[in-house]
Amino acid sequence: MKAVTATMAILRYGELVLKGKNRHRFEKTVYEQVKRALRPFPGIGYDREFGRIVLHLHGAPYEEVVVPLKRIFGLASISPAMAIELDRQLIEEAAARMMQELSPQPRTFKVTVRRVNKKFPHDSQEMNKLVGGAVLRAIPGLGVDVHQPDVELKVELRGEGAWLYARTDQGAGGFPYGSNGRGMLMLSGGIDSPVAGYLAMRQGLRVEAVHFHSYPYTSEKSQQKVRELAERLAGFSGSIRLHMVPFTEVQTRIHAAYADNLLITLLRRAMYRITEKLAEASGAGAIVTGDSLGQVASQTLPSLDAIGSAARLPILRPLICTEKNEIIRIAKSIDTFELSILPYEDCCTLFLPPSPSTNPNLNVIRSIENHMPWLDEAIEDAVRRTESTWIEKGAADNSRFASFF
Repeated sequence: MKAVTATMAILRYGELVLKGKNRHRFEKTVYEQVKRALRPFPGIGYDREFGRIVLHLHGAPYEEVVVPLKRIFGLASISPAMAIELDRQLIEEAAARMMQELSPQPRTFKVTVRRVNKKFPHDSQEMNKLVGGAVLRAIPGLGVDVHQPDVELKVELRGEGAWLYARTDQGAGGFPYGSNGRGMLMLSGGIDSPVAGYLAMRQGLRVEAVHFHSYPYTSEKSQQKVRELAERLAGFSGSIRLHMVPFTEVQTRIHAAYADNLLITLLRRAMYRITEKLAEASGAGAIVTGDSLGQVASQTLPSLDAIGSAARLPILRPLICTEKNEIIRIAKSIDTFELSILPYEDCCTLFLPPSPSTNPNLNVIRSIENHMPWLDEAIEDAVRRTESTWIEKGAADNSRFASFF
């Protein structure tokens, strides 16, 4: 919905306002990230209020300013607003004009007035009626619905003037990026893991991505696909560190030693051990995966337990009880879906047993691993040969992202 040309933007914090003594730290982090995101608009002025940030646009186009703001974790919503003199007639005229310029035109509306300035001669209830009447006179056919209006016109009567706004854009929500520690995202080329990474980032986790490739069994195109997925995620954080793990030797040696129904379990355990070693080097406190309960053989409850026991770090599974359709919906909203479905193979599709176990026995698994005396050294070698690089936001830094809340 388009609104009248804004002179201001009101940014509201998300759930971080409930964080008690830590709230100020979270708010400061969001504020700093907002200022970094809006460096291309040097004329903008900033005011910090309880629970929100107020931007004075000074000519900066709201439709351009809001694009990077929608990708800042910790912001719940953004509204374009206009400031006018604290005069009843001017307020009524501005309200009518704001509603007339909305496109598409709403069928119903309501007015909500908040009188911060108690010296203003009309209280909130009076102003609700006065402003609402002015809007109804200006727009024939517009109706009032105080319960579920198409548009809620909000008016704040303040000491220095009045603020009006009739549009709210959803923000990313969550917690400020990096405010809740660091985690290693096991990033495959599929649909699920980028979504899991996004949700972990939205909860304040600073993410580094780990991808396992089996070149030359997998093509360089599959590696480029993962780099582009990481670039999409970097659109929300500015940059992301990507670790490319050469998994060919580990994978082929495990397959040569054991090719039966526990192969996937053994390979996944090796991946977890490698990821944990990379986490220790990066100071990360958790491993993030795209596991969704029951989706494939390695994601049954017994399999998750057997695979996860290979790592000591906490394993975060943001999608664990999420249906596939919901995961796809989020993937589309963060612009990773079309990349994820490109038909480039990854290491997880190689050497699949005809009937992978859905109920692995941990004692049997450990016994098999004990007959692989070379495994520890192969894992260490894969860690040593891992190539790490920083991926900067690029293709992801555009206006294609949509809110899915």
